Amino acid sequence: MKKINKWDVKILNNNFYAVMSRMKNIFRWGLMRNTRQENLSEHSFEVAQIAHALALINNKRFGGNIDPCFTAVAAMYHDSSEIITGDMPTPVKYYNDEIKTSYKQIEAAAENKLKEMLPEDFKEAFSEIYSPDAATARLVKAADKISALIKCIEELNMGNREFAVAEKSTRQAIADMHLPEADVFMKEFIPGFSLSLDEQGK
Repeated sequence: MKKINKWDVKILNNNFYAVMSRMKNIFRWGLMRNTRQENLSEHSFEVAQIAHALALINNKRFGGNIDPCFTAVAAMYHDSSEIITGDMPTPVKYYNDEIKTSYKQIEAAAENKLKEMLPEDFKEAFSEIYSPDAATARLVKAADKISALIKCIEELNMGNREFAVAEKSTRQAIADMHLPEADVFMKEFIPGFSLSLDEQGK
């Protein structure tokens, strides 16, 4: 039998990325009838794309200095705690301050559990990813809401009125953020999501 040395054991215990691969098994919008289910992996990729765009808008249009690549990575992992907690429906998550606070604590505990699965020399980098600066966090939050809006638009395009109220409330939530970068994205990029493929290509 081959002897396993200390380095081999350390490698075997680094399960972070194997656990991350399970994001595709977490489905969103669980309380609502979907024409197509959206998993957490898809959502996270889309949020990363949008967050990257918001950072670019911040830099190019408003003279900011936010790192688009770091913003995209922070967005990519923003919901990874749901691998442990599952996706709690928004009406439940924000039902009252007590539930909201408790869920934040559970979310933080789940993120710490995930970080424990990393090699020691990775942990500092992921502490920054899970706790980005306020400016980056604001863009990630906006990107998350914009991704939710896109899901609503896609469902409405398929004739699913289940998402009609969610679409209106999500648009309002984005407007209420008073975030110039989000306003630009909404004006310049969101209309294309209501077009057909042929129309998008014109």
